[in-house]
Amino acid sequence: MKENESRTAIEIHGLSKAFGDFHAVKGLNLQVPKNSVFAFLGPNGAGKTTAIKLFLGLTRPTSGGGTILGHDLITENKKIRSRVGYMAQNQQYSQYMTPRQILRFAARFFYERGGDQLEDKINRLLHLVELDRNADRKTKGFSGGERQRLGIAQALINDPDLLILDEPAAGLDPQGREDVLDLMQSLRSRATIFYSTHILDDAQRVSDRVAILNRGSLVASAPLNELLAGAEGIVYTMTLKGDAQRAKDLITKQSWVNSVQTMEQNGRTKWLVSVRDEAMAEEELLRLTLRDRSLSVCEFGMKKYELEEIFFRLVEDERSDN
Repeated sequence: MKENESRTAIEIHGLSKAFGDFHAVKGLNLQVPKNSVFAFLGPNGAGKTTAIKLFLGLTRPTSGGGTILGHDLITENKKIRSRVGYMAQNQQYSQYMTPRQILRFAARFFYERGGDQLEDKINRLLHLVELDRNADRKTKGFSGGERQRLGIAQALINDPDLLILDEPAAGLDPQGREDVLDLMQSLRSRATIFYSTHILDDAQRVSDRVAILNRGSLVASAPLNELLAGAEGIVYTMTLKGDAQRAKDLITKQSWVNSVQTMEQNGRTKWLVSVRDEAMAEEELLRLTLRDRSLSVCEFGMKKYELEEIFFRLVEDERSDN
């Protein structure tokens, strides 16, 4: 086994898909570490579903390639599918079948025989997704959340090493989204989880790493905590009461300070202090500011970014470059 195969579940190089003059995916390069929860982000129409179909061999690339669990995504598609669980966006089921019947049907693609062992597996999956009480009820009246949880159970029927979920929480009410996210978190120890979404709050809650796709192109790919550090690096926020000019002059002269941005809000001064040395900032920033006894510090702390803020900044930057 190659060295990179031991560390990555998905390894993509230069993957592209064009439909005539329209390029749905453009030169995608992507690495998804094993045992991670990887969010594939982008606005609707960004190319996320097309990329997933390329990974699964449901459509052929115009150019490029890669490996899924060490198998070539073009020449070893059957091996890939045997080790991957997949839930499509807007999964549909016969409304006259029960969850148990649906899982039995799905199992036929992977197991030649049924029997008690397979029934035990189905019972465990139904319990895992909290559908055991409705296992023999027709899906006709199921909620969106129940349908999504059934879709995840179906994707797990072959004990996959990689679970690919396309928009698993889209269109659900708050409780349905909560249920699906809790289920995804519980699956961390079973498989690598790769899921697409345009719901940024969900991605920030459950993901280890994220990639952002826009107009078919990869905008960013990094551990979540690195993205949330922000493009400006380490930034502290301070809200001050009083004349802050002398303190600002003092802070700006420090070798560990990159810049101090000032905003006036409701008679108070707010600083955004960009620093290159977090340890020095922790030790000195507040102390130096309070040398001016005429100042009061109302708020102080490291700026915390939301994924939504980073997402829109990166997407807008990519648009302006084009």
